[in-house]
Amino acid sequence: MTAHSTRGRPRGTSKRALELIAMRLFSEQGFDDTTVEQIAAAAGVSGRTFFRYFPSKAEVLWYQFDAEVTALRAAFATVDPDIPMMTAVRRVVVNANRYRAEDVPELRTRMQLVATVPALAATAGAHYDAWERTVSSFAASRLGQPEDALIPMAVGRATLAAARAAFDAWLTRADTDLTVYLDEVLGALEHGFATPDDSGGDRRHGRTARPGGFSGSTAGV
Repeated sequence: MTAHSTRGRPRGTSKRALELIAMRLFSEQGFDDTTVEQIAAAAGVSGRTFFRYFPSKAEVLWYQFDAEVTALRAAFATVDPDIPMMTAVRRVVVNANRYRAEDVPELRTRMQLVATVPALAATAGAHYDAWERTVSSFAASRLGQPEDALIPMAVGRATLAAARAAFDAWLTRADTDLTVYLDEVLGALEHGFATPDDSGGDRRHGRTARPGGFSGSTAGV
């Protein structure tokens, strides 16, 4: 193939390449001061090519989050039916957030941008809703109820709220692995936020295993 035959052909790229370039530019010069054209130019493609991958520059930072939603859905589909519902939720969410040590700085950068840039926070709703619905759908299947029934919706929303608390604590403290925070907070949710003074069960980390919570007979498992 000659140089003449390839003249004018646009360079290829990928969602991942655009994501990495965008995060670098957002970190160096700020989200608001970074344009789609700058991201595309750094990737060696046109603005039109950028929009084939993402509808806006804000959506670039939700790429990995959306991939997590897909991973959660696939993991829930393979859960052993003998595992209590909220135990399964905790394990699936924790496992979906295991990162290699070399990936942690990138994860922190992404989460910090989402947490601190108003324009990014404004785009969060649809992505959080998809995450929440994935958990609600699993709960509904276990409870034999519609996905939009009260308890499945409550499970999804409570799990999302607990996970976001873990993310915030991890970003603020930066003292241990993200999964430690997720496991602790989802374990507390699993056991009804029991305190060390409550009777029965395992008191490690302030948890007690009580049969009346979602992890017991009322969980439909």
